[in-house]
Amino acid sequence: MDLDHFNTAPTDQLRPALLACCDVPRWADAVLAGRPYADGAAVVHAADQAARGFTSDEVERALAAHPRIGERAQGASTEATWSRQEQSGVATSPEDQRELVDGNRAYEERFGRVFLICATGLSAGEVLESLRERLANDPETEAAVVADELRRIALLRLERVLTTDWVPA
Repeated sequence: MDLDHFNTAPTDQLRPALLACCDVPRWADAVLAGRPYADGAAVVHAADQAARGFTSDEVERALAAHPRIGERAQGASTEATWSRQEQSGVATSPEDQRELVDGNRAYEERFGRVFLICATGLSAGEVLESLRERLANDPETEAAVVADELRRIALLRLERVLTTDWVPA
């Protein structure tokens, strides 16, 4: 979708695209409220600023749309398609897959949520290294890391919306 379409699309058509980027209604509303934007960088900047204020409830809501790292998202939704693309370099070997399953389990036991990482461009080894490092975080530090990872994913997805012929699934 080009910038002109982004700026002029009816809210009810654009909101699903934003919620596919990040399922936080307040964030989507903030991005919508800033229209029209001068350029794509201005859209991403506004989205970035809005994402920096994610509450813990908003993070938990958004996490529900993300599969465990290393698990293949099911379905034909936009979110599932993007997740499969984003995790394309992760867990290619049975050993990596086992380590991710074990790491996910340990992470969920420690923090009570799925492990979230902006996996675009990361190998399974890099994801596993980050997972191991983050297991040592205290809950407050980890909550901030998760919110930042969610922000990074949302911005990458928003850039995809702005630079492709994206249509909702």
